[in-house]
Amino acid sequence: MHCVKTGLLCWSASFWICFSMPKISCILTFLLVSVPGALGACSRNPELFITTPEKLEALSGSCLQMPCNFSAKSQENFDGKIFGVWLKNDPLFQKFPENVVFNSSGATNIYQLEIIGNLKKKNCTTLFNNLTAQHTEKYFFRIENGLFKASASCSPLQVTVTDSPWSPSINISGGDLKEHQSVTITCSALTPCPHSPPELTWNLQQDSHRQTEKNTDGTFTTKIQENITLSDTHDGNNIRCSARYPVNGGNKTAETAVTLSVSYAPRNTSASISPSGLVSAGSWVELNCSSRAKPPASFTWFRNSKHGGINISVGQVYRLQMTNLTDIESYYCVAANILGSERSTSNHLKNQDMEAITLWGAVVGGLIGIIIAICLVFILWRLKSKRSNLHQTQNSGSQEPVGSVENLDSHYVDIDFSRMRASFKTTQCETEQQNVVYAQVKVCRTENMPIQTEDGTFAQVKKKEVNLHST
Repeated sequence: MHCVKTGLLCWSASFWICFSMPKISCILTFLLVSVPGALGACSRNPELFITTPEKLEALSGSCLQMPCNFSAKSQENFDGKIFGVWLKNDPLFQKFPENVVFNSSGATNIYQLEIIGNLKKKNCTTLFNNLTAQHTEKYFFRIENGLFKASASCSPLQVTVTDSPWSPSINISGGDLKEHQSVTITCSALTPCPHSPPELTWNLQQDSHRQTEKNTDGTFTTKIQENITLSDTHDGNNIRCSARYPVNGGNKTAETAVTLSVSYAPRNTSASISPSGLVSAGSWVELNCSSRAKPPASFTWFRNSKHGGINISVGQVYRLQMTNLTDIESYYCVAANILGSERSTSNHLKNQDMEAITLWGAVVGGLIGIIIAICLVFILWRLKSKRSNLHQTQNSGSQEPVGSVENLDSHYVDIDFSRMRASFKTTQCETEQQNVVYAQVKVCRTENMPIQTEDGTFAQVKKKEVNLHST
């Protein structure tokens, strides 16, 4: 390109070379002619300016509220009929009338826009409905008020329409988190369409109140909040929050999560011995101190004495030779970090040493108890059995008839009837030889009974009530 001014030549290759002040005019002329659209229009020092975010994002199937305020150089007040016009791609209204997508006069409404601000108060806020991906454009605003007609050529608004929703953000107040600290946890989501804000849910309190707030640039944010007091149990917890955006024909949802990192003083400090169980005097053992802390704790070993605790070692493990098993309980450790310290229990090591003895004692004691119980049951059973047999025998003896010979001793007695009284004799008996009669005798009661013979002598028979049965 050649530009001749005051006899000097300016030309362009890969860069400009001019050797006098007319170079500036040459460069400006080049810019106005060769740079199309917005930049070329903006360089003409426009009358109208708007205040709006440079870029706005929207979700397809939803709406977009575009915050907008305007001002004019040569006109402070706007009276009468005032119309707002939106153009896409290029602000040159006369040159590219096809770029007009909306005119509040009703002349054009290619896109579904609605100016909801009061133009007389210089508020040009506009609602863009039923967005699709094809609405991704650069937009310019124009005012027509009587003879005043101007476009804000230096204030373009870039609108980007996306199909995917934005993940909500989780913010935790207070900086570095520590136990006992009260913090506010906030989940917030972009709200391009405040008339249809997203629904927020999280795994904290479910009835958290939803708020839609206006930002300083005129856009909106929807949020929920929860105040909690931190403790060591919150460390490592995940906080999840989801935002569900209503769109044409359904919803679109996005989720985000953060993990809490909470610092806390030592917890659950304990000491252990290795090898565990029984140890003999003179053997070497290792004492190990453990604790749950954030940041990690440092460890110090102490031994109790009549003067108090004596610092004997620094470190998680302390090795010593056992000289007296009863002294093991005098050792303890202390875990400490920047937030506090905690001491292990002094009898923890003793309890570990006695664990095996206690276990075996319980087993042996249980076995002895079982054996004793079995013996007692057997003895009681034998006693009851003998008592039952004795009772049965007594009942059997009392019910047996007197004349029964069962289970009793039988005694036989020889009786000579020849020497009895004459009244007992017959003629037949005198001629026959002497008869001997045997009788079976059952003894029921012992007594001496004299028997008188014919010659007057007595024979003594010892018996227990007898019954004679002739044979």
